[in-house]
Amino acid sequence: MENPEQIVAQVMNIGKWSDVCRLVDLVGDEGLCWVIKHAGIGMFNQRSWHYWHYRLGLAKVGCVPALPVRKLSDD
Repeated sequence: MENPEQIVAQVMNIGKWSDVCRLVDLVGDEGLCWVIKHAGIGMFNQRSWHYWHYRLGLAKVGCVPALPVRKLSDD
């Protein structure tokens, strides 16, 4: 497992509730916070992005940061 954070993000994004509960037990809120704070482009859908920011206390209602996006260069 070269990128365990990618697996964690996938479970956070598309996992069943039972998978998510197990994940919380395994990595804890601190591990989940690290993954969402370092999320790459396309790792989360908007629904999961908002849920986890609220669930982990990383954002107040209406103040969730934008999803990571690819920036096109002028070159």
